[in-house]
Amino acid sequence: MATDFHVASVRSDIYKPLILQEHYSRRVPPIKYAYALYEEDKVVGVVTFGPPASPQVARSVVEEQMRDKIIELNRLVIITKTKNAASALVGKALSLLPPSIVVSYADGGVGHVGYVYQATNFIYCGTAKAHDCQYFYEGRVFHPRTLASMGISAPKKWAAMVGATILPPQPKHRYVFFTGNKKFKRGARNALLWPIVCAYPKGETKRHAAPAYYEMGAL
Repeated sequence: MATDFHVASVRSDIYKPLILQEHYSRRVPPIKYAYALYEEDKVVGVVTFGPPASPQVARSVVEEQMRDKIIELNRLVIITKTKNAASALVGKALSLLPPSIVVSYADGGVGHVGYVYQATNFIYCGTAKAHDCQYFYEGRVFHPRTLASMGISAPKKWAAMVGATILPPQPKHRYVFFTGNKKFKRGARNALLWPIVCAYPKGETKRHAAPAYYEMGAL
């Protein structure tokens, strides 16, 4: 990690505005742990962790006895172009978590491969089929959940009205990381239900015009 970086837990009054302004989803999910990346005492990034998006996700990841240890890396925002900022933040944040099974996804629908997870030694577990279309409008990608939070209950009808592009579902790359001591990590790995794929995926990653898209495109 660069000497002018440091990472610390952060309050919601700091991470919420950053996520709402800079993350492409413009939505704050349930969050249990949050950490900020400071560059010369200025917040230049946040990473947050919370419960899995659904009980079905937890059931698919590990055997029942370990499911209460699952958390999801659910938001990552970087607003500096300093090299390796994202991996520096994620790597340090993982070391600060209690014993956990951390899952995260790189959404192929918006051009993500998962390079930040590869750089921080996550285990690659193949792809999960995406079931929802997403919508591209005015330089942003909208998930149906985001549209619902905006009061839009019929996204395809809304897309037709405003001229948004419907993006078909794309597979999501699955990653998992175990924190804690060697005994916990061994038990978590033995309980893992997702297949372990030795070769990381590669490919061109999309970079978008908005600040958050620029950084999130490095995922």
